[in-house]
Amino acid sequence: MPNPTRSRLVLAGIVSVGLVAAAVTVPSFAHEREGSARTAYERSTAADAMAAKGLAPDGHNHRHDDPRTKNAISRAALTAGTQDPTTAKQAEANRSYVEKSRAMADPRLTTARVRDARATVPQNRYVMAGGCYRLRGEAIHFQATELGTYVLYNPSKKFLTGNGDRVSWADQPSADAEFRVRRHAGGFTFTLPGGRALTRTPAGTRLTPRATAYPLRRTTGCAAYPEIGAGVSGRPHAGVTDIQEVRGYVDAHTHGMAYEFLGGEVHCGEPWDRYGVAFALVDCQDHTLTNGKGAALEAVLSGRPTHDPVGWPTFKDWPAPQSLTHEGTYWKWMERSWRGGQRVFVNLLVENGQLCKIYPLKRNSCDEMTSIRLQAKRMRQFENYIDAQYGGPGKGWYRIVTSPWQARKVINEGKLAVIMGIETSVPFGCTFKNLPGGDVPACDVASIDAQLDEMHQLGVRQMELVNKFDNALTGVAGDDGETGVAVNSANLLETGSYWDMRACTTGDDEVHDRTQVAQPEISGEQQDALFGAIAKLSDVVNLPALPVYGPAPHCNQLGLSSLGEHLVNKLAGKHMLIDPDHMSVKARQKLLDILEARQYPGVLSSHSWSTPDAYPRIYRLGGFVAPYAGDSQGFYDKWQRHLGWADKRFYFGFGYGADMNGLGAQGDPRGAGVSNPVTYPFTGLHGVKVTKQRSGTRVYDINVEGVPHYGMYPDWIQDLRKLGGRQDGSAIVDDMDRGAEAYLQMWERAEGVHADACRNPGLRVRVARFGALVRPGMTTREVQRAVGQPYTRLGSTYGTCARTAGDPRVMMRIAFGPRGRVTDVRRAN
Repeated sequence: MPNPTRSRLVLAGIVSVGLVAAAVTVPSFAHEREGSARTAYERSTAADAMAAKGLAPDGHNHRHDDPRTKNAISRAALTAGTQDPTTAKQAEANRSYVEKSRAMADPRLTTARVRDARATVPQNRYVMAGGCYRLRGEAIHFQATELGTYVLYNPSKKFLTGNGDRVSWADQPSADAEFRVRRHAGGFTFTLPGGRALTRTPAGTRLTPRATAYPLRRTTGCAAYPEIGAGVSGRPHAGVTDIQEVRGYVDAHTHGMAYEFLGGEVHCGEPWDRYGVAFALVDCQDHTLTNGKGAALEAVLSGRPTHDPVGWPTFKDWPAPQSLTHEGTYWKWMERSWRGGQRVFVNLLVENGQLCKIYPLKRNSCDEMTSIRLQAKRMRQFENYIDAQYGGPGKGWYRIVTSPWQARKVINEGKLAVIMGIETSVPFGCTFKNLPGGDVPACDVASIDAQLDEMHQLGVRQMELVNKFDNALTGVAGDDGETGVAVNSANLLETGSYWDMRACTTGDDEVHDRTQVAQPEISGEQQDALFGAIAKLSDVVNLPALPVYGPAPHCNQLGLSSLGEHLVNKLAGKHMLIDPDHMSVKARQKLLDILEARQYPGVLSSHSWSTPDAYPRIYRLGGFVAPYAGDSQGFYDKWQRHLGWADKRFYFGFGYGADMNGLGAQGDPRGAGVSNPVTYPFTGLHGVKVTKQRSGTRVYDINVEGVPHYGMYPDWIQDLRKLGGRQDGSAIVDDMDRGAEAYLQMWERAEGVHADACRNPGLRVRVARFGALVRPGMTTREVQRAVGQPYTRLGSTYGTCARTAGDPRVMMRIAFGPRGRVTDVRRAN
């Protein structure tokens, strides 16, 4: 008799060939008619046609042998022509400003412990995590599964496990091996689910409702629990005060909880598992069943027909820069990035409901907002898990923050400030249907407001309005080539209309949406294969003909709707950060018009999906730009161009958007044979020592592997240093190191604090009035609301500018006490 599980998994492999025509956070098709041999054939034909051209149609239109999409200044417009809105003279002045800024005094830094020192006798029920203690006369490793709960691992690498009223040693952990620990007089109690507790009896240890308190003392001789090492030594850098300027690099766009998106069965592996790496970093069932030969989605996206499905401990084929269905943000890899200098991490909650619906394996809802709520919940659980590993509530390095002041405190404590964001195709259910009477939105002002309030309450602070389809809020930039054909057809199935792409009138070769394939350029075979696959996927037999688009460049005629304008204004009203990436040129320009009219600085482009005309406008607003990371050489080139767009009125720092787990390819290696490779070990940011990263038996080298997983970003930044040589290498790393401060200052301005008065002379107040505005006892936030952002934040003092009738630039010094309140205000010159 056929195995039903096996049949479903094989079907999943077949279906995934069709999915690649619009994979990622990308597409949107309706349900597939299962069991159709013709469907499988047509999908395979479509995938083969695209693979033959080197295309991995993952919605970002990657050719994995063509670095354009990873390394272009804008992934929203890929052309060779340039009409930069900034003049050469302006660009040179902007670069000079950034160079002078690097010469300013740096904040004094100290270091922080990775975790608190262990006492001989545990002080509370949390601190045993990862430690070795003597229990019942035996050396036991305490492995935390959640806060205050442990599996107990003996020197024979077995787990203490409950079996009825007895205990025994098992080869694998389970719920019957998870002991909740409580502190009592005389020691600690150990209780399993159901109230069974370790009890000392004349017959030996039993499980009864009456717990015995066992003493614990640190010891040696424990077995090492299987886990990945960081490969970074030295304490993480921290500030000498909570209020000073911060240092550290920024990732403004990654999908750390993407293991739950698309129904939860497309992404292979998880960022953590309560039992550790051997359970978290495993391949998908449909990959392992066929020994890596039936993983069609992975095969087309990576360009490799098969892969070794074994993850831990060998990691032969994954993670890898082009292995886009496998987990890249495992917590120990993230720890390496944090210890290597990262201090801001934006985690975008991501979903595509239509793609989720067609994949036959799923365990989660395909409703986009339901998925986003689930991922937000997982972020909190992840934070608790990291806390559990580092000694208790608040002790972990992964800290979800909801304000720039909270983030500053976290970073100056030496930890990672995590911001929650959203990137999805149909936020708040705001799709629309194209009907004879016009476009009918599926949302209204009331539903947008209610859901935005809910998301804000969850902790969301950064948001994109669109991802892959036109929605009731905004038009989309679209995709080009054969991918554009597939995603455009998906747009029809989602909304009832194709993209309304017409010839642009911008007059700028770089300012347009994605170029559409003209109808005559698609062969009948290609069109039949693509449309046939889509038709079978959606149960739609007769799709309307694809529009005959005119000459390129193309611009989507759908701009920002009245509902979209409402949302933009509501986001600004809530001081949330707005990301215009993926929007049509028309919509993005309107959005920036609104923000300029409001003088609202809370705007950023997080992964190069805006057009080059937008970047100077974002900088002029006081916003932040983090280009797509990609290859180190491509990113280095983008940095050089962005220097010419910097605005002298604002602090400058630079970030990147990794887009990891978003089906975005990571950086390829420059090659071990280059003249200036990264040499190991090297000194990373602020003195830490970085060695080659080891995961199980696999050792990673940036020169050979590139960026296969998140832990390689310290190495990638060192590669940027090597690219720039002695002078520019230090400059780009300095700008990256100042990225966290630039992001926080942008966020402060979004909260209603005006820019510093030293860089902005028109904001200076008279010295006589300054003393009335800034008074002893005020908090840093109150000071900023009174006189704007400080020009310098060194230790426990702020420096800013005021004026007198005879001196237009008087430096003022504001001193704060240990509790962060003003103690003294005086002239500094």
